[in-house]
Amino acid sequence: MIFSSKAEYGVRLMVELGRQNPEQPTSLKAIADAEGLPLAYLEQVVARLRRADLVMSARGAHGGYWLARDPAEISMFDVVAALEGTIAPMECFVHDTMERVVCSHEPYANRGPCATKLLWTRVQGGIVRSLQTTTLAELVEFARRSEREPQAEPELLSTKA
Repeated sequence: MIFSSKAEYGVRLMVELGRQNPEQPTSLKAIADAEGLPLAYLEQVVARLRRADLVMSARGAHGGYWLARDPAEISMFDVVAALEGTIAPMECFVHDTMERVVCSHEPYANRGPCATKLLWTRVQGGIVRSLQTTTLAELVEFARRSEREPQAEPELLSTKA
């Protein structure tokens, strides 16, 4: 599954906000400069994060953005879902009215369930679990640790459940 630049930039924006003093709003320009991201695109991304109640903002000379909740209370699922919508590993997975992701091939296959549904359901479950169990606080701490120890590597195969 490939997430769009919205998800990448949104996660980076959230990590940068998590690194800032929560009592002082941070300008979007400062975040764009710190992360090397396009300001105009960040404006679109932060608007989605505001609508999802993940960030707050204030206008004016001392305005800017800050996190709406403690970083430990914000999962990456919250962030990515706000930016990407339904997380589905294949285009044939569709969102139904029951808030489930189902295989679009099933209504047309008079032979029963789609042969690959088990695989893609497991892939989706793994992605969703990883996003749900990774908090913004973890990413902020990883970023801070990486500043101190440039060789820090993420845990690729976490058994966290």
